Amino acid sequence: MPLSHPRRSALSEQVITALRQQITSGEWPIGSRIPTEPELVEQLGVARNTVREAVRALAHNGLLDIRQGSGTYVVATSELAGVMQRRFAGAAPQHIAELRSTLESAAARLAAERRTDKDLKQIDGLLLRREEAWESGEAEAFVTADATFHLAVVAASHNDVMTAMYADLSEVLRDWLRGDVGEGMSPAMHMDHGRLVDAIRAGDAATAADEAAAYPFVCRPGLFAPASGD
Repeated sequence: MPLSHPRRSALSEQVITALRQQITSGEWPIGSRIPTEPELVEQLGVARNTVREAVRALAHNGLLDIRQGSGTYVVATSELAGVMQRRFAGAAPQHIAELRSTLESAAARLAAERRTDKDLKQIDGLLLRREEAWESGEAEAFVTADATFHLAVVAASHNDVMTAMYADLSEVLRDWLRGDVGEGMSPAMHMDHGRLVDAIRAGDAATAADEAAAYPFVCRPGLFAPASGD
């Protein structure tokens, strides 16, 4: 006796693919609640059991979080991102800062060497959005704007592996930034990223790398202990 019915299995995979596409495309952003089960049944034209099976599969893979009585929410943009978030949820803030510093410094150096006019236009726009989000005083809006800005800088490196890795770490880094921003956004916490953008525009790889490397360590003075032997 076969363990599964091929036709039903294939249909379930199609539904999983369709739901995953909604997530990876940004149609369902992280933190958003996806349509209800009846709505998905109507939208996709498949049976309730097939939708339920697909949602459970994506929840098992870490993309969705099923919250009884509330709904189902997007918590990661890929299976690896979900794994990363669970694996490093309790990581020491200093270790996350060191990871950010290393990745973003290397990416900024490459961005200064490889950026295109299109990259610069996007980075400029996201820098403005970041400043507007800060002025709004809404912490979550700022976290999103800051993370999007830094991802654009990494993408300007034109290193696809580095960009994909950074994107998969995005929720880990957002959680770190949420802890850093906290409930208040005081003027003393604001960091001007204009020098980083200017260095990338000027093709100054060394300055771009130095600027990006420093940001994670100046967020909360006194948070990080000196390295052993200092």
